[in-house]
Amino acid sequence: MPGTVLLLCLALGPVLRARCESTEEYDYDYLSINKTWVLTPKAQETDATQILNLLLKNYDNKLRPDIGIKPTFIDVDIYVNSIGPVSVIQMEYTIDIFFAQTWYDRRLRFNSTLKALTLNTNMVSRIWIPDTFFRNSKRADSHWITTPNQLLRIWNDGKVLYTLRLTIEAECLLQLQNFPMDTHSCPLVFSSWEYMVMTVSFDLSRRMGYFAIQTYIPCILTVVLSWVSFWIKRDSTPARTSLGITTVLTMTTLSTISRKHLPRVSYITAMDLFVSVCFIFVFAALMEYATLNYLVGNKKPLEHDRKARLPPAGAQVMPSFTTININNIMHWPPEIEEDEDDDPGSPCLEGKECERFFCCIEDCQTGMWREGRVRIHISRLDSYSRVFFPTAFLLFNIVYWIAYLYL
Repeated sequence: MPGTVLLLCLALGPVLRARCESTEEYDYDYLSINKTWVLTPKAQETDATQILNLLLKNYDNKLRPDIGIKPTFIDVDIYVNSIGPVSVIQMEYTIDIFFAQTWYDRRLRFNSTLKALTLNTNMVSRIWIPDTFFRNSKRADSHWITTPNQLLRIWNDGKVLYTLRLTIEAECLLQLQNFPMDTHSCPLVFSSWEYMVMTVSFDLSRRMGYFAIQTYIPCILTVVLSWVSFWIKRDSTPARTSLGITTVLTMTTLSTISRKHLPRVSYITAMDLFVSVCFIFVFAALMEYATLNYLVGNKKPLEHDRKARLPPAGAQVMPSFTTININNIMHWPPEIEEDEDDDPGSPCLEGKECERFFCCIEDCQTGMWREGRVRIHISRLDSYSRVFFPTAFLLFNIVYWIAYLYL
């Protein structure tokens, strides 16, 4: 028989081998342990059984303590095991807590050498417990593995402690104007029927690393990619058009993906603003080439005519430009026209005409802007865009991140 026990222990593996001993030694240890803890508390076990039988003999668990005399005060303690996840779509959060309630019930007083009785869940249904409930909970579960996660302790002065473990999915109305750099205060509201309401608030702040990788960085790179067209020759229509359309479609996809993480709210979030501005920049880069191509197309017939009459050698050649009418919205004031008649040879005298409009600019000195027309240099449009688009996007990012992170 000892050999059989030894073989079984070896079959269980190396983890249990240290516990495998001979039958005689195992029985001896088992009996010695029983002698040390069974014989001594036997009287206390009998005493506890008698105390419980006596307490429950005339006890009515349908009535609260001191009914008709004074209110019963419940002290509540909450220990948070974990919190999260927070569902933005469902407007709720999950929290795992130990929920402890303490009160006094004079009917449970007892005289004994025992100061407190620690009982299992069978005793919970036999005494009065508070009717506490969570007001903003959508779902709540009590843990039952491996046994019900509940504790009941009764002191000899009638003090009762009831603790249980709960997982609660509670409602939290999220304000997402600053999403994904938002902070929230999610409440856990509990009370007794028709009595005082208590609220515990949990301040939560979102970590935006996920959204930076999934949305912000791709949007920024797409905008930068759209600027490549400014360095491509304006005659390369397929290259610049395909690049512009590709970046626009990419921004449309990123905008759709970013909206999947949000509920259908009627206001603009911080992420919506960023994605929309990035889309405008990408679309503007495409429209810049469309404008450039249109103006070049209108200028070509004029260039063809000029080839027939080339300027003489040494003559000054004006840069190519396009003139756009602006419906004569700019007119020279009458008093200034009088000054021109007085001194027609000096239309832009220093300290006089330069203080008015843009007369000191070379293109404006010819007077075309006074007739309601503006001169645009086609060859410089890409050069202007190379400076304007990055500068404007950089300024937008500075204002955006300072406003949402620090203000």
